[in-house]
Amino acid sequence: MFDTLQQHLPALQVVLPLLAAPIALLFGKKTRLIWMFATLVSWACFYISIQLFLQVQTGDAIRYEFGGWAAPWGIEYRIDKLNAFILLIVSGISAVVFPYAQTSIEKEIPPQHQSLFYVLMLLCFAGLLGMTITGDAFNVFVLLEISSLSTYALISLGRDRRGLTSAFQYLIMGTIGATFILIGIGLLYILTGSLNMMDLADKIKDLHGSRTLQVAYGFLIVGFSLKLAMFPLHLWLPNAYAYAPSVVSAFLAATATKVALYAMLRFMFTLFGADYSFNAMQVQWLFLPLACIAIMVGSVVAIFQSDLKRMLAYSSVAQIGYMLLGISLANINGLTATLLHIFNHALMKGALFLALGALCYQVGNTHISRLKGIGKKMPWTFMAIVLGGLSLIGVPLTVGFISKWYLLLGSIEHGWWPIVVVIIVGSLLAVVYIWRVVEAAYFKPADDKVTGSNLKEAPLLLLIPTWILVIANIGFGIFATFTTDTSKDIATLLFRGVQ
Repeated sequence: MFDTLQQHLPALQVVLPLLAAPIALLFGKKTRLIWMFATLVSWACFYISIQLFLQVQTGDAIRYEFGGWAAPWGIEYRIDKLNAFILLIVSGISAVVFPYAQTSIEKEIPPQHQSLFYVLMLLCFAGLLGMTITGDAFNVFVLLEISSLSTYALISLGRDRRGLTSAFQYLIMGTIGATFILIGIGLLYILTGSLNMMDLADKIKDLHGSRTLQVAYGFLIVGFSLKLAMFPLHLWLPNAYAYAPSVVSAFLAATATKVALYAMLRFMFTLFGADYSFNAMQVQWLFLPLACIAIMVGSVVAIFQSDLKRMLAYSSVAQIGYMLLGISLANINGLTATLLHIFNHALMKGALFLALGALCYQVGNTHISRLKGIGKKMPWTFMAIVLGGLSLIGVPLTVGFISKWYLLLGSIEHGWWPIVVVIIVGSLLAVVYIWRVVEAAYFKPADDKVTGSNLKEAPLLLLIPTWILVIANIGFGIFATFTTDTSKDIATLLFRGVQ
């Protein structure tokens, strides 16, 4: 039986959370039971992703054909080193977030909506995993919509009614992005008669001069850019992160934009090929200026935010800029930096948003005016924020330093010293907005009228998941061999035949 299950791990990776969502509805209002069930599902998916990751380390991709229909006629799941790495990130973050959720939503989501929250989280989780693992281009769109529709509802579940406006704004922008992606996939189907990614890649090789192919490429890049919140298509992101329940903000910040970026990389490198993307379409000259602007503008705007969630949201715009900058360098070190930052940013932003969730649980909101002097009253929460902030800045011995180091190597390889300056200035700006939090929490006198004299540390069920990610930030910063070697191997494979 175990051998049979091993054969079906690719399907189980998506089917488990997808089936778990309607099953969770059968528990009715027993939210604690639903929470335990959803947590077990997330852990099972994490175990599956570890198994799949280990299997592809030999270099051979795993192919799983649904219904016995061989590709390209049937739907195929295909796991290689790239998407196995992303699966590990998404399922790992979920395995930490789901245990955190039960306590967090007690104060942030009305009781009548708490069971619905888990259903939507499982659907979103399934959609993100499916986008990552599928080998069918149209399935990418379908699973993107599953994750997106559940995300819109999740953002609106909080007690803050501004979440409804944020969800609607994201719905409009997300629908535009999804439409662009669908048009791009439709044009590829018209051109090739196929939707299987590997088959598409083979047929596209002979069509590089086609203007239809160029238009399809443009639609796909714009669609995925909107989904991953690339500057200036990021306007949905700050409100979505700021007004969503804290656990939702943590989950989305650590996974959703990363999967959208993965999907863009998959189309750019696997379907179209690095040669077509960088030599024919010259996409690096689109990404490079926008990435630099995102790093500077996102960091500067973050400095002036009075709400910590909005501050981290604008910081995410800057961090997405770093990822796009790595792609635009068009070399192995640059792409290695992008892949590293997908992993590292998931850890740092996951830790920071979970810490803010613990703060919100005790204080009621995340406004910087309510932080005065409470660093001593909530020492573990604020130490998590400080360490996560150091990682965000890129201080040595944290994961943020590893990503930026490879970005610097990629920039120096080209001799692009102005880009080196942008990376360093972006890090210095991060010091400023992180310092605002530290100053308020540790160096300003406490105001008991604002925070309450009985304020105490957050519950363990919030602190333990937060500190798991904080420790990972330090651990993978000190012992970085696993992530750097994996990212460099993937980058080398994606650039194969070009350099």
